[in-house]
Amino acid sequence: MNWTLEVVPVPVTDLDRAKEFYAEKVGFKVDLDSEVAPGVRIIQLTPPGSRCSVVMMSGMPGAPASGGMAPGSLQGVQLCVTDIEAAHAQLVARGVEVTPVRHLGETGWADGKGGEWNSFLSFTDPDGNGWTVQEAPTELSER
Repeated sequence: MNWTLEVVPVPVTDLDRAKEFYAEKVGFKVDLDSEVAPGVRIIQLTPPGSRCSVVMMSGMPGAPASGGMAPGSLQGVQLCVTDIEAAHAQLVARGVEVTPVRHLGETGWADGKGGEWNSFLSFTDPDGNGWTVQEAPTELSER
């Protein structure tokens, strides 16, 4: 049986600001923006090439306004790309503040690309939710 991760909730304070950030600056596709019931709004966005989406919501149990995760408390979610330098350039061009591309070296973090699976950058959304982007090989072996 396969177990797939399909949706990650992102706690935010302002749904419209978050939607604009993830869609226009990070480049996620808006799959849904709907008031599904009175006072219940769901926004779902998907990174290009991914089956896993992010969701932001209001008016539902678990949503920030309903006592769920605090905005900015999501940390360490990782996206993978096959070209970290192109991803960095794209985010910078769209106005996202990102770290330089870095890798783990013999004495800790060092600037520039590393070897396979060892190139990273990070950014935060307007609420402080933290994301890491890792370069992955274009050809993945079976896990």
